[in-house]
Amino acid sequence: MEARHHLYLLVVAFVFYEQPVLAVSADQSSVVYPWPEPTFYYAKEFFYLIDTDHFDFRATNNTCNILKEAFRRYAAIILGSAGKEQQSGAVNGSKSTTVGDSVAEVMVQVNTPCNDGDRPNADSDESYYIAVNAAALVMANEVWGAMRGLETFSQMIYQGDMGRLIVNESEVTDKPRFGYRGILIDTSNHFISVPILLQNLDAMELNKFNVFHWHIVDDISFPYQSEQFPNLSDKGAYNKYTHVYSKTDVMQVIEYGRLRGIRVIVEFDTPGHTLSWGKGQPDLLTKCYTGDKPNGQFGPINPILQSAYTFLDSLFAEIGRLFPDDYIHIGGNDVNFSCWESNPEIKEFMKQMNYTALQLEQYYFQKVLNIVRDLYRKNIVWQDVYDNGVLSAGTIYQVWKSDWQSTIATLTAAAYETILSSCWFLDNISNSNEWIKYYQCEPYDFKGSMEDKQRVKGGEAILWSTYVDDTNLMTKIWPGASAVGERLWSDISVNNVTAAFPRLIEHHCRMVRRGISAEPLGPGYCIKEYKAPV
Repeated sequence: MEARHHLYLLVVAFVFYEQPVLAVSADQSSVVYPWPEPTFYYAKEFFYLIDTDHFDFRATNNTCNILKEAFRRYAAIILGSAGKEQQSGAVNGSKSTTVGDSVAEVMVQVNTPCNDGDRPNADSDESYYIAVNAAALVMANEVWGAMRGLETFSQMIYQGDMGRLIVNESEVTDKPRFGYRGILIDTSNHFISVPILLQNLDAMELNKFNVFHWHIVDDISFPYQSEQFPNLSDKGAYNKYTHVYSKTDVMQVIEYGRLRGIRVIVEFDTPGHTLSWGKGQPDLLTKCYTGDKPNGQFGPINPILQSAYTFLDSLFAEIGRLFPDDYIHIGGNDVNFSCWESNPEIKEFMKQMNYTALQLEQYYFQKVLNIVRDLYRKNIVWQDVYDNGVLSAGTIYQVWKSDWQSTIATLTAAAYETILSSCWFLDNISNSNEWIKYYQCEPYDFKGSMEDKQRVKGGEAILWSTYVDDTNLMTKIWPGASAVGERLWSDISVNNVTAAFPRLIEHHCRMVRRGISAEPLGPGYCIKEYKAPV
């Protein structure tokens, strides 16, 4: 019996506190099936042995260090214990299948020349094609698609009888539905170490995410170590020696992501969420007043001071030199106007300009948007900027509030591009079945034309670190974010929770085998359980 597109396994559904709980035992797993689900996947019961003594990848035409590094990475995954997808079931048992010759080489064809310094961008082509028969082939237009194909190929290999690695005769045609598939990590509320950030980039590659949104600073701490303004982290970080990201650290994260086809988009949220900035940059923030006297509190960046914009101009210029992506996220959420409205100098400015607080924020953002544009960069902002009346051509609006359908409908109808995050707050997990909500959130579920819907560039899962640090970050993100990953990668028709669950169970164990401390989805086990680093 051949497996085409969907593989349906025995699933038992329970109801617990009105939440559906899906259960499947480990030995109910059947065919190895890639996650996210490819556009087209066809597998026969005919399989080939992997020649582990001679196995390698070979570029047939265009190559570069990015591809060579991917070859080394995936050879280690496939030949190491992490690549051995131990399963049971008819397709994996040699008694009911036919064995072909062994596969010793995977030919990789990249149609477009790649250069060692290439970077993924918003227009990168991640499509690919895989054929496994007498020979194994991965073909892609760009190196980024080749890497996605190598990931899928690595997931198609499993351990059969006698411990041999095997792969079914298969054909895969695949491409992402959305070009922006991101995960936000907040490193201000809790400092997240570089090794954990890198491990999460590995997990993102495994799940075909392509944007790491680095919410690097916030009210509580300023861990970014600025070369031009060292006092920002010296006085604003939890610890200026141990809880900071140096230029070398940042470059390491960016390069690690680049080699995995992952963009790093940094966010410096302004004008609010900047209390930590004020510790190292005097006179940047607004002094709050009670009556006619300062009350000792500080609010958002003072929008009427030219010195504030001079500082931001210099800071963003430094950021632009360090972070190479075409986009910079400048925040804009949760701006509290009460401090502005209490300050006598700002009140006088608003009176002279005949401004409301909303108009004052518009005044601020037009200046900051222009600062970023002068760096030849594009802006991403939170939807609050739109809510408060700032609409700017070329800016992407990240929608996070619960009434997202109406917001996205309005924005896209007015020809603005959006990113959806409203459904995917990973820090709000109440139980292991939260992934179902993530999976069922459809970015096109709003009233609009197809042209409008194409202005939804993708989506992003969000992890605020209020209750997250190195000890639990990976379990907070995975495998819940895997559901987001499939929603953003796979075809719109791939939306059946019952069909997805056993595949996600399998994928959870796949992540565990690769050293990712993904939390379980319910009772059960993985043949190779997670082992914490000693």
